[in-house]
Amino acid sequence: MKILPRLKIGKLRPKYPLMQGGMAIRVSTGKLAGSVAREGGIGLIAGSGMELDEVRNEIKIARGIANGGIVGINTMVAASGFASVMKTAAECGIDALIAGAGFSRDIFDIGRDYDIPVVPIVSSDRVAALAEKLGASAVVVEGSEAGGHLGTERPARDIFPEVKRAVSIPVLLAGGIIDRQDIIDAFNFGADGVQVGTRFAASFEANVEKSFHDTYLKAKKGDVFRIMSPVGLWGNALPTPFTDKVAAGTEHHPKCMGCLKKCSRRFCIIQALIDARAGDLEKGLVFAGEHVYRINEILSVAEIFEMFFKGLEYRN
Repeated sequence: MKILPRLKIGKLRPKYPLMQGGMAIRVSTGKLAGSVAREGGIGLIAGSGMELDEVRNEIKIARGIANGGIVGINTMVAASGFASVMKTAAECGIDALIAGAGFSRDIFDIGRDYDIPVVPIVSSDRVAALAEKLGASAVVVEGSEAGGHLGTERPARDIFPEVKRAVSIPVLLAGGIIDRQDIIDAFNFGADGVQVGTRFAASFEANVEKSFHDTYLKAKKGDVFRIMSPVGLWGNALPTPFTDKVAAGTEHHPKCMGCLKKCSRRFCIIQALIDARAGDLEKGLVFAGEHVYRINEILSVAEIFEMFFKGLEYRN
């Protein structure tokens, strides 16, 4: 019998030591976040690209599903609306603030003002130590295995021991968590919790069309490749007609919407992610973790939790 830890993030005590990844744009909305929270994990709404009324509505939807479970929000620091989205979520009583695709000092002020735990996504021990000093309740170590924007070329499992030695707050491991053995391996490795994105993107509750899911199910080992995002970070994605156009330099550049603080304007990342979620692979960018090829079926959130945790026991 495997014994797993109880995760504690500030005042939060989820039933299971798992946080769902915040997958934008609108892949993880209130339905997915609420479903993960209901099953005993920490469900996250992806706030990047959302208008403030939309943020409020998705939190309301998640609360209606969560049955008292923990609902947080994840927003890209690189997004121009980062601070306003996070403050709006805090005003709505969100349970946790998770920040990725950059590092923000301002988020800690919001966390203190509203007594909400702040959890930055980090890719080095130096940034993790700074986050703890500024008031982080936990950190997520994300490496090159993860889907979406990446802060490093190094695997999370190489970075994790360095971060674990550098901080005294809980450290969650992200990237490559697809099945129960991955969960067990992560905790045997010393993780206090895990963050799971790609496996939940391949759930019925994820806000995506069938063609998006089909792209995941057709993926083979080695299909995931690095694409330079206009954010200024590499990202892990699956090949689509859109990425072929980007590589060839033939992708149309739409009028800039001003969604990022800094943007190379190589292509519109927000629109590309919106189109992918809606199933338009001619225009869409499909982010995915390196281990997406191991997913062979779409499951419900409840089935994913059963697959992950059935038969495992926890320390008090």
